[in-house]
Amino acid sequence: MDRKIIINISRECGSSGHSIGKKIADDLGINFYDRLAIEREAKKSGINQELFRAVDKQQTNSFLYSIAMSIYSYGEKISAAGTVSMSDRLYLVQNDIIKNFAQNSCVIVGRCANFILRKEDCVNVFIYADLEKRIEHIMDIEGLNEDKAKDYINKIDKKRSSYYNYYTSEKWGTKAYNDMLIDSTVVGVTGCVSVIKQLIKEKYNVSDFN
Repeated sequence: MDRKIIINISRECGSSGHSIGKKIADDLGINFYDRLAIEREAKKSGINQELFRAVDKQQTNSFLYSIAMSIYSYGEKISAAGTVSMSDRLYLVQNDIIKNFAQNSCVIVGRCANFILRKEDCVNVFIYADLEKRIEHIMDIEGLNEDKAKDYINKIDKKRSSYYNYYTSEKWGTKAYNDMLIDSTVVGVTGCVSVIKQLIKEKYNVSDFN
């Protein structure tokens, strides 16, 4: 397609939001970016991927912190004398990476992309699902029993919610910065993809994809 199209997908754990985003990107023939893609890009700037995992786990290991204090963001050294936390510094790096991704058509999953790109003309969607279905999904893909799958979902959703709420000052999973909230329990992956593609057609006035 001729014009730039950006789709940001936020999702509850186990709602198949990642699969939905990947399917849309494949159907439209555009780039797909998720947490791993952002980490790989950040590594090019001199950031060890373990720093992302450390922040996610709220670790404050002095060795990791010392690395964070001397990282480079697209060639610009971050001063060790600053008072910004390691988590905030990594968020700023991700902010730059996501904006760089958005120079071309793409699908971006998570990482506050709908907020970071709020000044761009994007399609922003939040995917949610019934807890029972999400538990079944996580049991299947992670090989966990029901109780562990439920704990896993609660942990991931809490982390995503805290991260989003902190950096956007908005509540995760609401209409704020989202054009549409879709229940994947009702329509499934294929249905979600169809609904989002229809939203893209209406918002961008395009019809050159199926």
